[in-house]
Amino acid sequence: MNKRIIALLAATATEVIYGINHTIAKELMPQVIEPYGFILLRVGGAAILFWTFGLFTKMERIDKRDWLRIFGCASFGMVLNMLLFFKGLSLSTPINSSVSMTVAPVLILLLTAVILHERITLLKTVGIVLGLSGALALILFQEKTQVNAPNIPLGNFLFVLNASSYAVYFILVKPLLAKYKAFTLLKLFFLIAFIINIPIGYSELSQVAWTSLELSEIGGLLVVVVATTFLTYLFNIYALKQLSPSTVGVFIYLQPVIATVFAVMVGADTLDALRIGAAGLIFLGVFLSTRRPRSRPIKN
Repeated sequence: MNKRIIALLAATATEVIYGINHTIAKELMPQVIEPYGFILLRVGGAAILFWTFGLFTKMERIDKRDWLRIFGCASFGMVLNMLLFFKGLSLSTPINSSVSMTVAPVLILLLTAVILHERITLLKTVGIVLGLSGALALILFQEKTQVNAPNIPLGNFLFVLNASSYAVYFILVKPLLAKYKAFTLLKLFFLIAFIINIPIGYSELSQVAWTSLELSEIGGLLVVVVATTFLTYLFNIYALKQLSPSTVGVFIYLQPVIATVFAVMVGADTLDALRIGAAGLIFLGVFLSTRRPRSRPIKN
């Protein structure tokens, strides 16, 4: 099969898994496991999987100049990103989390301008303002609490910080993808993330009543570790190797659609006018901020 088609399927599968994960992970917290303990389990399980499968691949030599960037990728992509998302999810709702994640392309553009000093056009500026306005609406104007959602505004704010952390990771990882294999990077990222998360999540992980867990709860934990962590990071980094960042970024629009349909189907969340309006603002902002200007024809 064509590598581009495989990459497109990988990007699609990533967002489908992420969309379903919003509800699965939410149902497990905090009754089964607290968010920081969940992250330690998640990165630890993924690290074991990547290093186990990595035994069948040759380990590449890492340039000394790249270690700081690798540490930064692990910190923003597998530590801060995950901690902020799971803590936010424990405080808010699955639909809010999926809608908030779509602001990531806007933040990538904004941080690219700040960090890499790339020029932002007026149209892109309008897109950034609209996208951030949608995210701000979710933070400021939603109801404060729901069943199993004790602090929705704070949770939504953490989702935006989560998207910001992901945006930094996205910018940092791209140069590494041109130099190293996906497995080499992911093995190192998750090992570093596991070590960093031990003092953060060990206390919560040790409180899990493993012997009294139901099969559905064990299945949910396995889905988050194997599918939402191991497979999605592998799929996403493969897609980034074959496709442009803008092409991969488009697939994030699938996430809130799948998350909303799944959450409503299983009765884990509901839609309202504010969420629809905020999602509309974010989608429009992303569309404008990522739109490429038309090339003018050359006059003879």
